[in-house]
Amino acid sequence: MLLFLPLVSGCVALQHQAAVRTIFTEPVADSQNIAANSFNLLGRISIQNKQQRYSGNFRWRHTDSNDEILLFSPVGQTVAEIWQDQHGAHLITSKQEIFHAADMENLTEEILGWRLPLNGLQYWIQGNHSPVTRAAKDINHEGRVVAIRQDNWHVFYSRFFPNKPEQIAYPRVLELNYQEMKIRMVVDNWESE
Repeated sequence: MLLFLPLVSGCVALQHQAAVRTIFTEPVADSQNIAANSFNLLGRISIQNKQQRYSGNFRWRHTDSNDEILLFSPVGQTVAEIWQDQHGAHLITSKQEIFHAADMENLTEEILGWRLPLNGLQYWIQGNHSPVTRAAKDINHEGRVVAIRQDNWHVFYSRFFPNKPEQIAYPRVLELNYQEMKIRMVVDNWESE
């Protein structure tokens, strides 16, 4: 009987952790003018698709008017400098080649070979959905987002920074899936601006 009790309590704990509720959201009117909160973060990123695998470090500074992202190799060399503002998306390679496009997702796919979904990611990295399009969010028993499905992307959250009372618990580890591509991001340092 004593051997059976820990097994039962373990099963109950697993059932409790696995319980999520799904919330469906619709686009917000005039949502193009709703900016994600500003932040500055450092972390690691790995990308895998049919053609390639990439892993390295990144630095991302987001404000309501622009985004600046630096991608580094594992040894610290700059792979790409990417920024987006009201004029479009721009990318400078390690060979100092400059490219421009209307949006970040198409630019990174064309030049780097993988899509960086910046329009959604600026919200997803904060554990939120974008107000621009429909979304489905899975919330666990603690009220924390564990997954978001939006714009054909599936975002899964596995770890969060510890939060203090009256403070948001920002995601620390998230995985994004889009068709046959996987992006894993680990945030090492988070600063709200």
